[in-house]
Amino acid sequence: MKIFRGFEKEAADILEKRFGKGNVRETVAEIIANVAQKGDAALLDYTEKFDKVRLDSLKVSEGETEEALKTVAPEFLTVLRKAAENIKEFHSAQVRKGFELNTRPGVVMGQKVVPLEKVGIYVPGGTAAYPSTVLMNVIPAKIAGVRDVFIVSPPGPDGKVKPEIVAAAKVAGADAIFKVGGAQAVAALAYGTETIPKVDKITGPGNSFVAEAKRQVFGRVAIDMIAGPSEILVIADEKADPEIIAADLLSQAEHDRLAASILVTTSETVAKQTEEAVKRQLRELPRAEIAGASVENNCLLIVCGSLDEAVDIANEIAPEHLELLVEDPFACFDKVKNAGSVFLGRNCPEALGDYMAGPNHTLPTGGTARFSSPLSVDDFVKKIQYSCFSDEALDAIYGDVAYFARQEGLEAHARSAEIRSKRKKQS
Repeated sequence: MKIFRGFEKEAADILEKRFGKGNVRETVAEIIANVAQKGDAALLDYTEKFDKVRLDSLKVSEGETEEALKTVAPEFLTVLRKAAENIKEFHSAQVRKGFELNTRPGVVMGQKVVPLEKVGIYVPGGTAAYPSTVLMNVIPAKIAGVRDVFIVSPPGPDGKVKPEIVAAAKVAGADAIFKVGGAQAVAALAYGTETIPKVDKITGPGNSFVAEAKRQVFGRVAIDMIAGPSEILVIADEKADPEIIAADLLSQAEHDRLAASILVTTSETVAKQTEEAVKRQLRELPRAEIAGASVENNCLLIVCGSLDEAVDIANEIAPEHLELLVEDPFACFDKVKNAGSVFLGRNCPEALGDYMAGPNHTLPTGGTARFSSPLSVDDFVKKIQYSCFSDEALDAIYGDVAYFARQEGLEAHARSAEIRSKRKKQS
């Protein structure tokens, strides 16, 4: 682990290398075309090929749901419900209402907010199965008013979706779960099959095949984002505890070999002590192999001259998660411009945001926080604008409309405005 002095080019290159493109485009295109043509038959074949199980049915039944609820620990259900309430509280504040303007005589203008009708949510089900993803996607969709929220998640060797995911879906209010994963699940949601309905939007994380499939079906359906490897950036002053910093850096490193953990600090002592703490804590982690690869290849320790410089570096990187382990986190926060989700103070680990705090954990990665936002209720609605003009209001403006249209060389546009006045005069 090298300690950098400021955000050097070498450090920037380390982050960029995580996004090397795998050769998955053609494979994904073939899968999508096959699912679009053959529907359920293709899904069953791919499930047998990739998940090593031949299914009789793609839909999770009521019986399977009840079995899953009995399988998970009662304590886990209690925690799921607590998390769900916190997520509901936060996202309920995001609900947007339409508006109507009557500021000009005879003119009514406005915007109507309409929920999407059908949404599909991809939930990984392999070594990293995330019931928290279910809550973070289903709950804002339901608050937005989405009628049908469907989950797709790959089955295990027993032909069942992980019970923790099924339990979370029940708590969150999902309408159906389908036992299919990978690019084929995305294709099914985009095109529809005999069992899986076509949706308006697909959200949720996945591996490189899922991400590429979302990229390829975008336009046929909406998507939330093309998510890259996870990342955390910790800004720490000289009073920050290196053991805590190390624990927080490793909380992202254990996600994925490509995850990035970054410390930006005003103290070289803190940087060096954090390096030692990371090495020590890493040996104790069950996912030490994954976390170790992430730390070795993508962990940056950056020493800078001031907290202002630290925030400038953070704004340049635009991290998915940003922790402010400083004496006055709100003063730092005022200067933050680019980040997915910010955790203020010494008592707010990123893990709080993953599970229990309430704000969404589906966040822009890879620097896209410069121009995009966390998943929210807004992602599950669309806006329809409208206008209405009286006779008098149109008479006052149609000449300007016609003039503007002719400036663009669109004569038919001009005449469509003029003809109404002419027809009224003739009558």
